[in-house]
Amino acid sequence: MSSEMLIADAALPRQGGAHRPVVDVAVGVLIRAEGDFLLTSRPVGKVYAGYWEFPGGKLEPGESVAQALQRELQEELGITIGPATPWRVEMVDYPHALVRLNFCKVLSWTGDLEMREAQLFAWQQLPVQVEPVLPGTVPVLQWLAAERGFEGATY
Repeated sequence: MSSEMLIADAALPRQGGAHRPVVDVAVGVLIRAEGDFLLTSRPVGKVYAGYWEFPGGKLEPGESVAQALQRELQEELGITIGPATPWRVEMVDYPHALVRLNFCKVLSWTGDLEMREAQLFAWQQLPVQVEPVLPGTVPVLQWLAAERGFEGATY
């Protein structure tokens, strides 16, 4: 985990104050053999609706990150993922919640993508062609850029 927390929309007040609980979220970085990765839009009615992100969702009580990711991607996208490899953890202070994003790389899955929450999806390369991008997604794009040798590229 990075030592500095990402603060999204810093000018906005924080709901729940300074001592709000951390919400754990499992996030899948689905990467196809060609190297492109999946981004989905946040559905209408959710905070940051229309922003692009890597798919995933909150852990339920007693769930591991891998179990939550398996469940969320089945519920949201209609796919069954293969192994989810833990990759990075990032804390993001959003105005609505303090979130611990548990990013996992997913290189195999079965089933066809079904956008079950009426969200959009896009297979992307760097630099991404969709916008706006959710603040918590930006570090992942930077990590992918670093892994792929894009000098100085943010995303």
